[in-house]
Amino acid sequence: MDAAPGCGMNDFLTIHPENPQSRFLNQAAEIVRSGGIIAYPTDSGYALGCHIGDKNALERIRSIRKLDAKHNFTLVCRDLSELAVYAKVDNVAYRILRSHTPGPYTFVLQASSEVPRRLKHPKRKTIGIRVPDNLIAQGLLTALDEPLMSVTLIMPGESLPLLDPYEIRDLLGHQLELVIDGGFCGMDPTSVVDLSTEVVEVLREGAGCVDEFQ
Repeated sequence: MDAAPGCGMNDFLTIHPENPQSRFLNQAAEIVRSGGIIAYPTDSGYALGCHIGDKNALERIRSIRKLDAKHNFTLVCRDLSELAVYAKVDNVAYRILRSHTPGPYTFVLQASSEVPRRLKHPKRKTIGIRVPDNLIAQGLLTALDEPLMSVTLIMPGESLPLLDPYEIRDLLGHQLELVIDGGFCGMDPTSVVDLSTEVVEVLREGAGCVDEFQ
């Protein structure tokens, strides 16, 4: 299925969750490169994504989610080696990351110089980074060949991410360039674990087990 009727100029792509069609993944990556905002599936609900270097797309996502300037955005990476380009990873953090990626976790780490300043926490200079366990997200990252600037698709006033791509299209289709229908992909947001200091801290308990960090 290519574009759905009634979605205006914006695209709605149904991508197979277990065997993602490469032509659709390439199409999605091109939309991101050209400044578009996409809604895409992860292993912990749907998320909004845009190009890491696109300031305008970032501000549009802030507007959709009603986020203030202090909100931590996340870089979604293909694997641990890509993650290490954008974050400072010591031995303790590396062991934790190696055993929990890919998976439904967001890890807060000190950002490297590769991360645009506007994506870092203004005071702590940290960045949230994650490696999703979802074949569509992984395929998209491979097609893009760089991380995706991302934020969970939780609407203002809600506590859980949106789950239904058709509902996402109806609510936000006019504000997005692409909605990817990847089926059901979990309903809990990621667990957020802060590895930026010597003391490991759980900032949010979500889909990923955090017992060992408590």
